Amino acid sequence: MKNIKLIIPALLLLFSACSEATRNTANSKSENGTTQNESDSLVAKIKVNGNVTPGDPLLLRFVVYNNTTATKSFCIWHTPFEPLTSSYLSITNEKGEEAQYKGAMAKRVMPPPASSYAKVNPGDSLVGNADLLKAYDLKKGSSYKVTYTGGNISGLVSTDTVIFIYNELR
Repeated sequence: MKNIKLIIPALLLLFSACSEATRNTANSKSENGTTQNESDSLVAKIKVNGNVTPGDPLLLRFVVYNNTTATKSFCIWHTPFEPLTSSYLSITNEKGEEAQYKGAMAKRVMPPPASSYAKVNPGDSLVGNADLLKAYDLKKGSSYKVTYTGGNISGLVSTDTVIFIYNELR
């Protein structure tokens, strides 16, 4: 019983370590003018250009917006701001089948060190890119739906769902 009393707080600390940097309770406006809670003050938007020429990357553009009047930070783990070392996207085809993640899977120590955080100034944004072809098994000519799922580690909020068709241009 004593062990459970020690394990539960440790697990809670483990799962909340990255997202604490973005928590607050006031309101602010997002990029499109909708009201966001201050806890959602760092908002991630994603975009994928599915048309690529042979040999070029299939880029996911990941933009983090700070819609507040204060400098905010987020954990770069499970975002394109670090090399692809984990699966932080849900990519499904038109049949609902999950695209196979083929990238590296990093093991992490918690809590994240200070070097694992990026700062975003008030009203500013940061842009990160990831080549989906390096980490996911995608088939040419298929339609895919992408959703960001790494918010539990990074502390970022993204409600975007992006649909694209992976085409190679000649």
